[in-house]
Amino acid sequence: MLRFALRKLLTMAATMLAASFVIFGSLSLAPGDPETFLIRSRTVSEEFRAAVRAQFMLDEPFLLRYVHWLGAVLRGDLGTSLVFREQVTGLLASRITTTIWLVGYASILIVVLGGGLGLLAGLRGRGVLDNTIVVGTTAGLAVPSFVAATALVSIFSMTLGWFPASGGGEGPVGTIHHLTLPACALAVSSLAVMTQTTRAAIRGELARDHVATAVSRGLPWRRVVGRHVVRNALIPVTTVAGVTIPSLIAGAIIVEQAFGLNGVGGYLVQSINARDFPVVQAICLVLVGAFVLANTVVDLLYGVLDPRVRLGGAAL
Repeated sequence: MLRFALRKLLTMAATMLAASFVIFGSLSLAPGDPETFLIRSRTVSEEFRAAVRAQFMLDEPFLLRYVHWLGAVLRGDLGTSLVFREQVTGLLASRITTTIWLVGYASILIVVLGGGLGLLAGLRGRGVLDNTIVVGTTAGLAVPSFVAATALVSIFSMTLGWFPASGGGEGPVGTIHHLTLPACALAVSSLAVMTQTTRAAIRGELARDHVATAVSRGLPWRRVVGRHVVRNALIPVTTVAGVTIPSLIAGAIIVEQAFGLNGVGGYLVQSINARDFPVVQAICLVLVGAFVLANTVVDLLYGVLDPRVRLGGAAL
């Protein structure tokens, strides 16, 4: 297991290195000269122009600039904002907590509620409950996050007044209260996917021969479900979680804009509009890092749930 984990961590490091190269190189790929792109049509002094060239080492070769930037990133220095003239690390630190709370809250809803509904529908068999869950999740698949956000605000904020329509709240209780509607809007389609995947996986495992054999031997039903059904069904469920949960990071951009949250996603949109390139680079690097980390965790879970994954990787 240790060799398997080290191999996955090395793969994650290589992926992040490649991603950092692409993200940094995007400045050079922008139309026109990088200096013109950074300064835009503003009238600036020669001192400011020289400071921009010095900050981005525009007089140096591309690879040297990349190595210098990567070294600064590894030291925790993400550069200086062109708009606010402040360290990007400090600007992100004040916003990333909101995004972490939002994505974490939505992930819990997806795993707990989606997995629970799928397990319930899969074990109960066809009937009213199963049909209700299938119809509800099918409808959920067709609802984009911004549509869900509008509907949730209209019903639970404007009409019923149960939850606030904007803001991040203060303290754990206030944060959860304020982020309930955004988390639901962010999670709705992924929750539907998780529910249907869990239901199908449970149904598939119940139909296997080894489950029928275990039942015929007189094993307790709870033991059969826990050891022979749920455990094996976790493989496809984990796969879906590994795809859907990291995608919440991208979906958070829309939700944060809809609910006026001061998160990383909303800040990314603002920085793109303002062409604050150091901030855009830093946020893209953070988002890609979170996505790669989530997928690495899922790969490690594969090795825990199914030893054949570790053995197959070792054979390679």
